[in-house]
Amino acid sequence: MNNLQSHIQALIFCAQAPVAIEDLQKCLAEVLQQEITISDVLESIEEINQRLADAAFAFQIYAIGGGYQFLTKPDYQQAIGLFLKQKSKRKLSASALETLAIIAYKQPISKSGVEQIRGVSCDYAIQKLLEKELIQIKGKADTIGRPIIYGTTQKFMDYFGINHLKDLPQLKDFVSEENAIGDISEN
Repeated sequence: MNNLQSHIQALIFCAQAPVAIEDLQKCLAEVLQQEITISDVLESIEEINQRLADAAFAFQIYAIGGGYQFLTKPDYQQAIGLFLKQKSKRKLSASALETLAIIAYKQPISKSGVEQIRGVSCDYAIQKLLEKELIQIKGKADTIGRPIIYGTTQKFMDYFGINHLKDLPQLKDFVSEENAIGDISEN
């Protein structure tokens, strides 16, 4: 049974989403080459959780979303929330911000299009922007080689407090015409 529990822990730990009990049962029966019932799996999960109930462990196996998943205990919610908030507040580098601005104003645009404007490679900046979910892949261009094209996400809109792309500041909002003659109202 310890071997069964170890396998259950490994399967649930490596899964990116809750694992259905039936999937656990089928996989364990095949790996261990013996008959494993759903009740065997449920009983093992219960025994694992009894051991993890000790205060020395910050996580347990929870039944969630139609399956089972390792989650941290509610006692650690404040620390996790603060950690995630600090992580999400990390500033964008100048190169990532430049890349994001180009994508926002020129979307949909390919990586080579961004690189042509910036004059340098944008691989790292695009990867970071994808990880932060500020940009997303919008598809492939209808040009030679069918390059991937990028655009901004709803998270980008929320982060910068805009509702539509037309709400992005325009160049005229930042540059005053130094060589203009007369008042703007005269035009």
